[in-house]
Amino acid sequence: MKKSGIFYTDTYKGIEVKIKDFLNSQKDFLSPSTAQSPRAVGDAIQSILSESFESVLGKDLCAEYSTDFARRSMADLAFKDKDDIYYIIDVKTHRTDTKFNMPNLTSVERLSRFYEDDRNYFILLMASYHLEKTKAQITEVRFNPIEFLGWNCLTIGALGWGQIQIANSNYMNSLIKTIRGNFQ
Repeated sequence: MKKSGIFYTDTYKGIEVKIKDFLNSQKDFLSPSTAQSPRAVGDAIQSILSESFESVLGKDLCAEYSTDFARRSMADLAFKDKDDIYYIIDVKTHRTDTKFNMPNLTSVERLSRFYEDDRNYFILLMASYHLEKTKAQITEVRFNPIEFLGWNCLTIGALGWGQIQIANSNYMNSLIKTIRGNFQ
């Protein structure tokens, strides 16, 4: 696999901070009814990021950018960097005051086909938040390739070849910090 200048340096940390600051700077985008729906919050955050992620990354990191994907695609956003590395991003949100969250990521088959090209990275962008009335206050952003996640925070559901899922979003952030150290 071609090493990414984003993930094998501290560049990803700056991206996480930029995303968090950007999302928290948004005007209230939720209504009283949508604020209570984690799916509606997730869709709104994904939409906001889709419209502005290219500018959040900046021209130094983003050579090409796309948001045009089928609804069932692995990607919500995608970009190529100046080294011709292709990143597809799956945007996930996590409401921190919930007890259990087990979001689907992608199928084992799709992921294995995607990684046949060693210039590809499947990225999980996880925005954790809590609600303050109708304001989604972003508390943490994680921007990580799936290979930086340990199997202790992932599971495979019984669907087709298998559906890769986050075992429980409440514990993912601490596990990512542990796993990431093994790759740098």
